[in-house]
Amino acid sequence: MRRRSVNRFRVLMDSETRTLGRVYLVGAGPGAADLLTVRAVRIIESAQILFYDALVGTEIVALAARAEKVAVGKRCGRHGTAQNFINKRLAHAARRHARVVRLKGGDAMLFARAQEEIDYLREAGVEVEVVPGVTAALAAAASLQVSLTRRGIGRSVALATPRAGPGERSSDWIRPVLAADTAVIYMGAGEAHAIARSLVDAGLDPQTPAAVVQSASLPEETWRLGTLAQLGALAGEVGSGPATIVIGAVLRERLAAARSARRFETARRALP
Repeated sequence: MRRRSVNRFRVLMDSETRTLGRVYLVGAGPGAADLLTVRAVRIIESAQILFYDALVGTEIVALAARAEKVAVGKRCGRHGTAQNFINKRLAHAARRHARVVRLKGGDAMLFARAQEEIDYLREAGVEVEVVPGVTAALAAAASLQVSLTRRGIGRSVALATPRAGPGERSSDWIRPVLAADTAVIYMGAGEAHAIARSLVDAGLDPQTPAAVVQSASLPEETWRLGTLAQLGALAGEVGSGPATIVIGAVLRERLAAARSARRFETARRALP
């Protein structure tokens, strides 16, 4: 009886002192699998359990061929997994697996609630490693072939979202947008009319160039160029996929070229 008790005590001690696994917060980029970093691919492929967001494509998820896969996505206007529940799942997974991967669209450290997960895991004694990814702002700039910064035109960039969290005012995003030469607005296409109205009311010129880019980097990518006054219409034209708004003078030449091309095409079609 004594030997059994000792053995049982040793098992309990071993389970309590066993080294916890590591959680990797990995940026999945804007959508295209070949925009993943080499490090991200290596870590995803070695995952034992993978927690992935709704915007992460199936091709990227499939890289974790041997992993248990858990969808924890949250999409605007739709039911999603509560953040506190995700935090607990990650910590629990780290007690069972050596390599836990939390896959987030874009970059994990931008509008992805990564800090909440990092803080929770650190408090639970779990090691965390962050692997950066291509964020939507950079993917949108690449699609438009417009630099977000340009000598003499744009020296500062603001990354903002109108979506407010606890303790935040719904208008807190406006100040940094007005202060920057170029602004990129995340998770705002569905509120494009209200965004344009708020910025114009705050003093931004309604003729400021603007663009809406949907599904940047993917085959179904679409984008529209216009002005801030036209932002609502532009957002309505690109479809319902994830979209990013770009506002600023750096778009002026691209907009002028697009307008010239449209005028040429209209004139060509009018020819007999």
